[in-house]
Amino acid sequence: MTVIASRGQLRASFLRWALLIVPTISLLGFLAGRLSQSGPGNPWFDALVKPSLFPPPATFGIVWSILYVMMGLALTMLVTARGAFGRGAALAAFAVQFALNLCWSPLFFGAHQITGALYLMAALDIAVLVTVALAWRVRRPAALLLLPYLAWVLFATVLNWQFLVANPDADGRAAGPATTRIQL
Repeated sequence: MTVIASRGQLRASFLRWALLIVPTISLLGFLAGRLSQSGPGNPWFDALVKPSLFPPPATFGIVWSILYVMMGLALTMLVTARGAFGRGAALAAFAVQFALNLCWSPLFFGAHQITGALYLMAALDIAVLVTVALAWRVRRPAALLLLPYLAWVLFATVLNWQFLVANPDADGRAAGPATTRIQL
């Protein structure tokens, strides 16, 4: 017999890993956003001029929740691909892109660094693209699960750039009592 594990054992291993990885990825993403006071309710962000591409605020919570689940499932596929050529590189690339992802909200919403966040987004775009390419070699379904995430971070990069264009004086400025938004 040349089979190390049965299909049932492999499925059970995937499910166990998924039950650990998917909630962890989702929780880390949620905490990065929550701790940096991302989105509406942040006085600095509320005072910014919103670009025309800016979707309704509820969109972000819905989209990111779905994307974090998909990212968690993709990572689970990579983690459980023991012995696959390129697995280590794909896992390393995933870790790098995920670390960049977690840094964006604190940089944009917490530090009010729109330009710095834009540079970070450019690095994230490249890191996600590399992750997709490396995942494709290990498990194609994992790479396919990351494609909507790639599309979203590319959209977020454009949105970040539009925020910078619409709010050049807000880059690096702390919100305070002198910040007043008047809408006509």
